[in-house]
Amino acid sequence: MTTREAILRLRNELAGSFDAREIEGITRVIFEDILLWKPVDIVMREQETLPDFFDGKLAEIIDRLKRHEPLQYIIGKARFHGHSFAVTPAVLIPRPETEQLVDLIVDQNPGSDLHVLDIGTGSGCIAISLARALKFAQVTATDVSRPALAIAQHNSTELKTRVSFVEQDILSCPTPVEAYDIIVSNPPYITESEKAIMERNVLDYEPAVALFVPDGDPMRFYRPIAAYAARALMNGGRLYLEINRAKAQEVSNTLRAAGLSNIQLFTDFNGNDRFVTASKIND
Repeated sequence: MTTREAILRLRNELAGSFDAREIEGITRVIFEDILLWKPVDIVMREQETLPDFFDGKLAEIIDRLKRHEPLQYIIGKARFHGHSFAVTPAVLIPRPETEQLVDLIVDQNPGSDLHVLDIGTGSGCIAISLARALKFAQVTATDVSRPALAIAQHNSTELKTRVSFVEQDILSCPTPVEAYDIIVSNPPYITESEKAIMERNVLDYEPAVALFVPDGDPMRFYRPIAAYAARALMNGGRLYLEINRAKAQEVSNTLRAAGLSNIQLFTDFNGNDRFVTASKIND
């Protein structure tokens, strides 16, 4: 099989499941993962005969993609904020929107030696990215899932960051053990009724516990996070949240009810309400 034949096979077999741009991106990822090729290599080596093992690996990937399994789980990694993070079905696949949340925090916090808490860390992508981007930050990350924490610790080790990982359930609203300059969270926020419009690759493979909240209680996680932040933030400290684009006002009201102030809403690159920030200001 030549490079060109492999590309044509991907296009033909995935045409019913992905559009042309998605197939192009999938092709780049597959060649990088299996052969460590860059996009330019795919172009320059179009007529090259590929190693014998490539055919079998390609067939397996195509079969799994046709069953709507996310490519990131198939290859076991995802790109986030310029780095490669290990992912398994125990953690959500990091989204580009969440990179914007990291950028927002970094842009607004140029100081050094900040104390940072990431609630519901999953793969650790937010906590680790902040540990790399902020100056001498002391970062702690919590999650209720032990398998998720194991993945996050692995990613922290691989990316040579110092992050403290703690098993903790924010729904129990634990007593803060230290004060933070920054608290960040991307908690579950998709309502159960929204499942009807979601893709199978998300519904069938990503951890539901990290995605969904009841229709009748969309603030299930934002309430305890806001209450915790009101106690755990230093005076002048700031809370950063990723949100359901339809719940910006409810989240803002929840933060206000917890005693937080200076509430601001930010949109993602698609123009959707996606991030809310708030400050703790003591009189």
